[in-house]
Amino acid sequence: MPFRIARNIRTATAVSSLALAVAMLCVLGAPRSVIAQANDAQLQRDIESLQHESKARAAIVKRVSPSVVNVSVEKNVKASERGGEQPDPFDDEFFRRFFQPRIPQPRDFKQHGLGSGTIVDSKGYILTNNHVVADADKIQVKLPDGRQFEAKLVGRDPASDVAVIKIDGTDLPAAKLGNSDELEVGESVLAIGNPFSLEQTVTGGIVSAKGRSQVGVTDYEDFIQTDASINPGNSGGPLVNLKGEVIGVNTAIFSRSGGNMGIGFSIPINEAREIMTSLIQTGKVTRGFLGVVIQDITPEIAGALGVKANEGVLVANVGPNTPAAKAGIKQGDVIVTFRGQSVKSVNSLRYAVARVKPGEAVATDVLTEGKRRTVSIKIEEQPSDMRTAMGEGGQEGPGESGPAVPVDQVLGMTLQTLTPEIAERMGYQGMKGILVSDVDPNGPAAAAGIQQGALILEVNRRPARSVADLKEQVNKTPSKKYLLLLVRLGNFDRYLAVQKP
Repeated sequence: MPFRIARNIRTATAVSSLALAVAMLCVLGAPRSVIAQANDAQLQRDIESLQHESKARAAIVKRVSPSVVNVSVEKNVKASERGGEQPDPFDDEFFRRFFQPRIPQPRDFKQHGLGSGTIVDSKGYILTNNHVVADADKIQVKLPDGRQFEAKLVGRDPASDVAVIKIDGTDLPAAKLGNSDELEVGESVLAIGNPFSLEQTVTGGIVSAKGRSQVGVTDYEDFIQTDASINPGNSGGPLVNLKGEVIGVNTAIFSRSGGNMGIGFSIPINEAREIMTSLIQTGKVTRGFLGVVIQDITPEIAGALGVKANEGVLVANVGPNTPAAKAGIKQGDVIVTFRGQSVKSVNSLRYAVARVKPGEAVATDVLTEGKRRTVSIKIEEQPSDMRTAMGEGGQEGPGESGPAVPVDQVLGMTLQTLTPEIAERMGYQGMKGILVSDVDPNGPAAAAGIQQGALILEVNRRPARSVADLKEQVNKTPSKKYLLLLVRLGNFDRYLAVQKP
């Protein structure tokens, strides 16, 4: 029996091999026309797929473009407001008296600007950029169908570069707003606007990055980065996803020439929608206020604190009677989460706090001397004068320190214990610490960012009352390790990490 089974297996294998060989011969021996026809059919399917994608993109543009408007502004500039010009050599009493009829006098002129906008409501509300309409005396809006309207300013927010204007008309096409939080890097997007006065220009690309900050355009930045071509005149126009939804407001480009270089920035529509609603309802934007001065945790500071470099932000100052102070946040704490989200940078926390409605209590995780705790902070409305709110209004910065006697040299700094007389002269009244009277430009202190006139308040989280206090901590710190210094220069404190040679 075993033999028979094995034999049957060998027979079946032989038959299968023969069938496979015949099939391969049939394929190899097939006429070339059959193969060519198969390739042509695949090519045709690929072409039809591309055509379908192209038609779909065109349909998206047809749906959104009627809502994209041309925004032109006019500003009356007086001759006295001209800035940056060289002094007129003929602006002299002698020339004015004897040659005035022949010398052309500066005249007032009209300054013109151009941008884009999106109709977001059939009532005529248009979303655009603050820098497009700021200080405009006249705002003109032109629709793709040729209609023109004079618009009025509803409100603007320089901190985010968002503005809302309004026109009065009928049958106004409103674009659909999407959800920018759902946007993913790599997703295809379209930009529509009026670059260089070329109306209804459409460009395409992808989302290159999300959450871009420190661009230096606005106070609160959480930009969508895209390589869809954005140029002057695109400002205020929409960034659109493949659902035909507006997911961003184009606002800035990175450029060395003034033209597009493949890096553009858009305000996420979720942020713009919140600001727009506030401007329409109240005419202003209300932001949350925490009451702390914070700084990013560098690898050097992280080593000195014993925390991860990408875990939270360091509290350098806490304003008196601020929400943070009332919740028990202290100088030197590390804020690691806010409203359930991990805090990665100063900008991310500032942005998150600003979006909280005043009166809302927010759970916040902090590290105090390495121990984690959760506090509830009742956010207040951001004051107009932040300096006064932080208890630093009107304080003078440090002046010249004069001769430092007695002095000592530590970590490339010339130091002296602060006396009441020097404190009064330097603007440090009522404070205790170690004054930095000189800094070796090639020493470790200078490398850490310490400047002449700074006041060292703490060393490794311990009060620094004298040069001896600093020396004691230096002696305890191994070579190549970092000392954490709390330093005041001007109105606010800052933590710096200095490496011991």
